[in-house]
Amino acid sequence: MSEDVKPGSVPSPGGAEVLPPAAPTVDPDRLEQIARNHILAALGVGLVPLPLVDVAGIFAVNLDLIRVLAKEYGVSFRAEWGKSALGALLGGVLPTALGGAVISLLKFVPVIGQTAGAVAFPVLAGAVTYAVYKVFVLHFASGGTFLTFDPAKVQDYFRAQVEAGKGVAQSLRDQGKTKTV
Repeated sequence: MSEDVKPGSVPSPGGAEVLPPAAPTVDPDRLEQIARNHILAALGVGLVPLPLVDVAGIFAVNLDLIRVLAKEYGVSFRAEWGKSALGALLGGVLPTALGGAVISLLKFVPVIGQTAGAVAFPVLAGAVTYAVYKVFVLHFASGGTFLTFDPAKVQDYFRAQVEAGKGVAQSLRDQGKTKTV
C-alpha cells in the first residue's frame, strides 16, 4: 500500500486510491429561495382556522423542506427517515412544540382565540420552519445524512434559530401585507 494515500481516500485492492464522491455544489441563492418558499408556506398553513390541522400542515411543510434540501445535497431521502428526524428534532424542543399546540388549540375559543391564533401561530410556524432549514443545511453541508443525524447535538442551535426565525417570519409576513396584486 502506498504511503501517499490522501486522508479520506480509500485504497482499492489494486493499490490505487479511491476518493469518496465529492459533495454536490449547492447554489446559496437556490437554498435561500427554498427556505423562503417553505417559510411562506408555513405562514399560510399557520392561518388555517382548524386547531391541530394547522400543526399537521406545518409538519408536512417541514417534511417537504427536508426532502428538498436532501435532494439539493444529494442525500438519500425516505419519508420515514424524514419524519423520524423531524419528530425527534421538534420533540427535543418540547416547550416550543407545546407552545405551538397551545396556540393552535386557542383557535377553539370563539373570536379571541381565533384572533390570537391567527396572529401568533403563523409567525411561530415560520420560525420553526426557518430553524429546521438552518439545522438541515448545516447537517447536510457537513456531509451528514439521515443515518448520522443526532437531534440532541443540535438542540441549542435549533432553539437559537427558532428565535432568529421569528424575526425572519415576521418580516416575510409584513412584506406580504404591503404587497398589492
